[in-house]
Amino acid sequence: MPQTPEEESLGSLVAQASSHISTLVRSEIELAKAEFRFDAKRVGTAGAAFAAAAFMAHLCLILVSFAIAYFLAQWLPTWVSFLIVTVIYLVAAGALVFVGIRRLKGLSGMKRTTQSLKDLKEIATPDEPTAGQVGLHREPVSRDGA
Repeated sequence: MPQTPEEESLGSLVAQASSHISTLVRSEIELAKAEFRFDAKRVGTAGAAFAAAAFMAHLCLILVSFAIAYFLAQWLPTWVSFLIVTVIYLVAAGALVFVGIRRLKGLSGMKRTTQSLKDLKEIATPDEPTAGQVGLHREPVSRDGA
């Protein structure tokens, strides 16, 4: 005959609660793993789609470059028109490098984190001994008690 909750011992109730909590934690971990796998697959698929789109955009940029060069070739020699398009791309690339370098120079170097770690180190290693530290300020005692 099963016992009613009022008749169960405290030990058995704690054991049941512990078992239920353990089962709940395992179930939550499995759910998190399943969600992560699902999300990882979606992110991978999206990344592949973005990579394919970027490759196609790059091909379009090449084709547009040829179109511009051949358009300019109507009034200029062909080699000059291709040279003009190349110089335009070099100027654009140089401007992007300049912007990138300026953005990198603006990095702070994690100053707040470094200061926080220094403060934690100072807290963890106090200068004067505390009650838990044994006799850093005392002389060692020999076996004869002197």
